[in-house]
Amino acid sequence: MILQSLYSYYQRNPDLPREGFEWQEIPFVIELSQDGSVIQIEDTRTQQGKWRRAKSFLVPKAPKKSSNVGSSLLWGNAEYAMGLPDPKKLAERKRKGKEVGYKKRLKDMHAEFVHRITALLDAGKTDVGIQTVLRFCERMDFADLQRFGDRWKEIRDSNPNITFRMQGDVDLICQRPTVAEAVANAAIMQTSDGVCLVTGSPDEIERLHPAIKGVRDARTSGANIVAVNDGENPAFASYGKHQGYNSPIGKHAAFQYATALNSLLAKDSRQRIYVGDATTVFWADKPNPLEDKFADIFDEPPKDDPDRNARALKALYEAPFQGIAPIKDITTRFFVLGLGPNGPRIAIRFWHIGTVAELAHNIQRHFDDLRLVHGEREKPSLSLRSLLNATALATVKYPKGDSDKVPPNLGGEVMRSILECRPYPATLLQGAVRRIRAEQEVSYPRAALVKACLNRNRQIHEKELTMSLDEASTDVAYLLGRLFFVLEEAQWAAHSTKTNPGTNATIRDRFYGAASATPITVFPQLLRLYPHHISKAAKSGRKGIAVRLEKLVDSITGKLPATNPFPSYMVISEQGRFAVGYYHQRHDFFSPNQSVQGE
Repeated sequence: MILQSLYSYYQRNPDLPREGFEWQEIPFVIELSQDGSVIQIEDTRTQQGKWRRAKSFLVPKAPKKSSNVGSSLLWGNAEYAMGLPDPKKLAERKRKGKEVGYKKRLKDMHAEFVHRITALLDAGKTDVGIQTVLRFCERMDFADLQRFGDRWKEIRDSNPNITFRMQGDVDLICQRPTVAEAVANAAIMQTSDGVCLVTGSPDEIERLHPAIKGVRDARTSGANIVAVNDGENPAFASYGKHQGYNSPIGKHAAFQYATALNSLLAKDSRQRIYVGDATTVFWADKPNPLEDKFADIFDEPPKDDPDRNARALKALYEAPFQGIAPIKDITTRFFVLGLGPNGPRIAIRFWHIGTVAELAHNIQRHFDDLRLVHGEREKPSLSLRSLLNATALATVKYPKGDSDKVPPNLGGEVMRSILECRPYPATLLQGAVRRIRAEQEVSYPRAALVKACLNRNRQIHEKELTMSLDEASTDVAYLLGRLFFVLEEAQWAAHSTKTNPGTNATIRDRFYGAASATPITVFPQLLRLYPHHISKAAKSGRKGIAVRLEKLVDSITGKLPATNPFPSYMVISEQGRFAVGYYHQRHDFFSPNQSVQGE
């Protein structure tokens, strides 16, 4: 189903490369005169932040290579196009005593580059552009190229991709009509040796599928989403069928699904986000506004546009009232695919199919579950990255959580829960509660995450947690969280004076973990200290705060059960309610004007 959906996406997108071509970043274009001499070397790279990025060109598709020599047509790296040794490879071969073998292979690589050109149809052999490149290869005057200074030095030292253009032309030589016709004819001239599983039509079965690039932490040269490594071991073969013949996909369908997926994974793609360790792409049966909004809703907003998420989420909520897509679209299917690295292959982390209307509803439900009072400086909507980071270890470099410390596969599980509107994974709640106890910090993302998990996973007899303080709640864990904050604030009021601006360690620093897990061991002691703190706060000029705190303590303890008000232990869900109660009471105490996530 994944391959069929990608194949359909290719069919409905006319901007994708036609068969036999692909987009490639090429840093240098060598401009040639008709006699094959070099006029200039164009550097196509532009500065983008800290990096220089090359321009992408539509060029003939590169062949599938492993250890064999295989050249692209009229473009390639300096080893193939010019027979130049890669300095790093040469140094490595010298160290291993394999310099002679590398130089022989280098000659074979350049010979293959020339052979690909001369192997064109007769019409191609008479093309002036093709003949110009052949003349350039014949003369290959490296001494003359020294006059281009730094650009020639960079080609010689870094082995980049290069291609050629005729003097006075706009298009590259590999884009000339003769070349395009030869490439198209080669794609058509295929024999049928099986039935394609994607199209159901006879086709030549693809033995090695095109490489997929852009999956984070996968091989930079590309990995395969369909691959069978049978090698010399017959155990990996199925009924005598080897490699791609195990899952027969025609060459046309293989090219089209791979081209569609590579376009979704491209650097500038607006249909790609990172969810934990999963590289996630998404598309619809036909163009739909949700394709443009999906990344804005879930991804981290850029620094120069921090409100992008909020605007996208607002548009999603307002769509039903305006009678526009995506909410009203109940027929168009929407696909979400999560990919992860797995050596030379790509692993499927998750795969979701649903209508646009269903998906929009489930996304709204996710953000409804997250809605929580927050400070004015907090982001009105929480990205997936900030939620996952809330479960990760905080470091000096990443005080809000290091994304590298997020448990593997958790991102994919959370995304699946959102898309299918099912309970969040248990490890999500456990991770948030564990970080709260370890760091004694109930932050806004952690509290929102805990609330969402508890509400989505709650039992029938449990009351739903509200987005702001619930003064009517009689849940023991929630009440104890509220009480713990009030006792902490009483301690702070008692010790924070002009002569003593604050205590070095509050009861939260010392007792939060024990109070949330084993209340009976902490709260009796804290309540014995509480009158002393209130009295000291009143005597130090904080009588108003002292009175307010006393009223809160009386109100909260009055709702606790008369017998066994402090449980001997609390399970993870109760520790989560404790954290939310603490957060609600703290926000209510300091913020009379409340703002709510999603508004």
